[in-house]
Amino acid sequence: MPPRRSHKKSRAGCRRCKTRKIKCDEVHPRCGNCLKHGVACDFENPDVLADLQTTAASPSTPGSTADYLSPVVRNAVPSFSSVPYNGSSSTHPLYRAPSTPTMSVTTPMSHRLLELKLMHHYTARTCKTFTFTAPVTEDIWKITVPSLAFSGSQHLADAILAVAALHLRSLAPNDREMVRASHAYMAASLAEYSATLARGINDTNAESLFLTAALIAFQSTASRVFTKDELILGPQGAEDESRRDGLPSDKPRHPSAGCYVIPFAWFHSFQGVKAITAASWQFLRSSSVVTQVINSQAVLQLNFSNGPDTFFGHLLDGLEAELSAMARPRPPSSPPDPSASIDDLIPSTRQAYQHAVAVLNWAHKIPHKGAPLAFPATVSRRFIELLEERRPRALAILACFFALLKSMDGVWWLQGMARREVLGVVSLFNSDFFGPDAYAEWWPHLEWAMRIALYEHVGAAQGVPIPAEVWGADWFAEEEALGRQAEGGSYFRHIEMLSQMVGGGGSVPPVPE
Repeated sequence: MPPRRSHKKSRAGCRRCKTRKIKCDEVHPRCGNCLKHGVACDFENPDVLADLQTTAASPSTPGSTADYLSPVVRNAVPSFSSVPYNGSSSTHPLYRAPSTPTMSVTTPMSHRLLELKLMHHYTARTCKTFTFTAPVTEDIWKITVPSLAFSGSQHLADAILAVAALHLRSLAPNDREMVRASHAYMAASLAEYSATLARGINDTNAESLFLTAALIAFQSTASRVFTKDELILGPQGAEDESRRDGLPSDKPRHPSAGCYVIPFAWFHSFQGVKAITAASWQFLRSSSVVTQVINSQAVLQLNFSNGPDTFFGHLLDGLEAELSAMARPRPPSSPPDPSASIDDLIPSTRQAYQHAVAVLNWAHKIPHKGAPLAFPATVSRRFIELLEERRPRALAILACFFALLKSMDGVWWLQGMARREVLGVVSLFNSDFFGPDAYAEWWPHLEWAMRIALYEHVGAAQGVPIPAEVWGADWFAEEEALGRQAEGGSYFRHIEMLSQMVGGGGSVPPVPE
């Protein structure tokens, strides 16, 4: 074996070769490596040395430059047309987690300008769309919320930019840049929001988590305007299973193509706001920002009598007969039901329906105050299960809720929502899912919702109310009457009770699907 050739170590190489940890040929005035790559060499330009030393002192690691890259740079988010959506959060582009950069990248000027454009639009216009029923909170959404984001809340900052991009997209539906931006920023916000929740809620992050949850709920609601998920491309339905009470199963095995899909993201996201409020109330109750947002909402005053004298009392007609059918013994050949026992299910079902109808009755009186939006946040988990099971009564209640949104048809993210969703829900009664007699049986309970959904509300943009003879109530007269009945004018009592039920270490709300 020949003797090993001696190697002479040298420290005279240029700084760039040392940074890259490669051998420098030490050729002056420009070394071979720098010449090959077409970069400046400190041999010929000593001024480069200071820049190289700064770069070497700031290595690309998580928590440095990469953390501040725009999600538009971090994520290569595809358009809807290139990503199949099957209802799962793992395949929807809105919920793709951002990838981790492997090298330091300078944010292109175009993306810096995009973020400036989005933030400007948010503070100038978008923030006002959160406060159309409570102008007193405009400074919170316009000034305080961005300030909280700038103080270190990345999930809140990304959520702000996401809703601003969605608003701009509504003004220019074919702007592909805004489509990508709205998805990318919300994906980044959801990823960081989930990671923060996993680390735990405390006094330093509770406020920003609450506000991010509210913006996620807004995004989930507003996104419905742009999605086409009522069309499920799948094989024609196989036979549905039967329930022991004679009603259809919780869902068909293979939904028919073109079948309307209930926007459960509304309920999941608004329920998430409720859950995080209850879980972190020990911190939020002393926040002037959160308490002002909460107290700006219309006072929830529910009448649980729900008799025939209430506007939506008819939605409970025949409820006891339906509950009795649930209690019928199963045929010996029927498989055991893995769900909750009937002793628990019947009272929870009754309460779910009664509470949902009570919320409708309250919201019907003061819809211009944003009261209908309390419905997806306040209904019980059991009611959402009844919707998942496609119970006719639950769907009729849902149609009436969507009809209430007609009162806010002048708001960009709710425009056309009532018509679209009511027609979608009613289409289920016209399908083969419930049988040939369902439409005639439930039409008396759907007639008001259809009439309101199809009403041409020409004064919506100017805030002109729907005539009382069409709507069924005088908004402003009812508002005055409810104002006299209000005690304290606050949601605090309701939230205090809810937070006690959740407990100090309550469950963390899930990320909306």
